Amino acid sequence: MADTSGISLELDPENLRRIARALRAEEDGKELRKELTKNMREALKPGAARAKSSIMSMASTTPHDGPALKTSIARKIRPEVRITGKFPGAKIKAFKTKNLRNFPNAPKRTNRSSGWRHPVYGNREVWVQQTGKVRWFDRAFDGEQAHYKRQVQLAVADMVNRIASRT
Repeated sequence: MADTSGISLELDPENLRRIARALRAEEDGKELRKELTKNMREALKPGAARAKSSIMSMASTTPHDGPALKTSIARKIRPEVRITGKFPGAKIKAFKTKNLRNFPNAPKRTNRSSGWRHPVYGNREVWVQQTGKVRWFDRAFDGEQAHYKRQVQLAVADMVNRIASRT
């Protein structure tokens, strides 16, 4: 049986590590850990959907042969949960778009007010400065951070209570 006396419900790296240790001590700890991370991801999914919706509303007028920029960025937005390791926690990330027209940092560059530079139709002699939808990722969570944090805390509290009820 795991000792849950040192676990508080504050979301900080040390408490998540304690929860992970308590889960390891349980007989079915692997399944419990999977369930905890799944519940934490589920708590963040509405935020990821808001971010995807935000980038999909970016204006797009330039015709090209490659994949759509905003669709490729939206596909790379997802919740990430870690309860062990150096940086445990739960967050929504926009991952790099590796094979998108030599533009791996598209999520970061479209979010910046300074935008990015690129050659005009591959002509390396003529470059232009382009901006995306400024702060699309940041604005998707305005006023909602506390709600998502609370939902993740509830998922963690539920698991802590389940572990504590076994002892």
